[in-house]
Amino acid sequence: MLERSPQVKRAHLLRRPLAALLTLPLCAGGLLTLAAPAQAAVPTGPTVSVTLGDSYISGEAGRWMGNSDDTGTDRDGTDRAWNGSGYDPTTVYGSTYASGCDRSDVAEVASATGIAQAGVNLACSGATTADVFRAADGGQTFKGEAPQADQLAQLAAKDDVKLITLSIGGNDLGFSDVITSCAEDYLIWDSYCNSTQQQTIDAKMPAAMAGVGKAIDEVRAAMTADGYTDSDYRIVLQSYPSPIPRSSENRYPESGWTRADTGGCPFWNVDSDWARDTLVPEVSDQLAKVAAAKGVQFLDLRDLLQGREVCSTATQLATPSSPPSATTSEWARFVDVGTTTQGTTQESMHPDYYAQLALGHCLSLLWAQSGADYACRNTAGQDASGMYLTPAS
Repeated sequence: MLERSPQVKRAHLLRRPLAALLTLPLCAGGLLTLAAPAQAAVPTGPTVSVTLGDSYISGEAGRWMGNSDDTGTDRDGTDRAWNGSGYDPTTVYGSTYASGCDRSDVAEVASATGIAQAGVNLACSGATTADVFRAADGGQTFKGEAPQADQLAQLAAKDDVKLITLSIGGNDLGFSDVITSCAEDYLIWDSYCNSTQQQTIDAKMPAAMAGVGKAIDEVRAAMTADGYTDSDYRIVLQSYPSPIPRSSENRYPESGWTRADTGGCPFWNVDSDWARDTLVPEVSDQLAKVAAAKGVQFLDLRDLLQGREVCSTATQLATPSSPPSATTSEWARFVDVGTTTQGTTQESMHPDYYAQLALGHCLSLLWAQSGADYACRNTAGQDASGMYLTPAS
């Protein structure tokens, strides 16, 4: 075997993997060590809590304090957009009302306290997981805005992000289509939706959950590029609450159309039970698995609205003699159906003003609990201050 010249040996050495170089003997008494490249420092700007995702965290329906079937003026005090002479939704949603992102003034990140010096809402109503991904990795512009992970990167480059809360996946599963289909089956077709919609959800679930997992990866990648380590901030993935009650907890009879004409919950009993006790728990369980696989904290919201749902027996519509109240009103927006509507239909079946205050309180409680997963529930007869955490099952 031919002996290599010193020059050839040196060239061969430089081509060896870095891992091998790190353990090469420097001399009899030490090892060759190479300094790791300097990493950008976490910004010294104000601490920030950020929310990403879809309508359930952007603040959709924050305009409404309960529900009323009165279509005039302030709708018995439930419509926060009423200014005395007309309706101005920008007082609630600001400039995002024009785009339809509908980030309300009481959205979860805005109503939470004790987490950071500032709260920033980057979520947008209607967003899918692809709207969270970075543009460099398949993310897309949505409603005139850059992908949310890219917006996060810009923010995290100047401010000290401490908490990132994500609500996403519902639009990948087609939640709005499920609601529309089930309402139409009650109002028009006199049939049930649960069987066909379950098949649709099952078919979409793998891709939707893969998208949620990638969204978490994209958030981490954006933060890493800005110089953060995993210990510098926390990611929370949250699930979705059920806006409709079980059939046994619905204050309106199944027949007679009062559920649609008055209550705004046009669903058959079997479909209500399926949505409340099968669909919502299934989605929550799948999101919990993604959170566990990705090593992020999970906030289970499946029972957040228990007893506060649209048409629930424990609540009532606001009337001229019974104004809206956090203790008696519904905590979700009813389905806007009929010839005379209030607000926009995209607000239907979303947490309203009272629920968003409750969600903010849940997030505040969770911030004090690192690591473990929790579920957030309400206390009957109390306002948002009655929210409490229990270990997630």
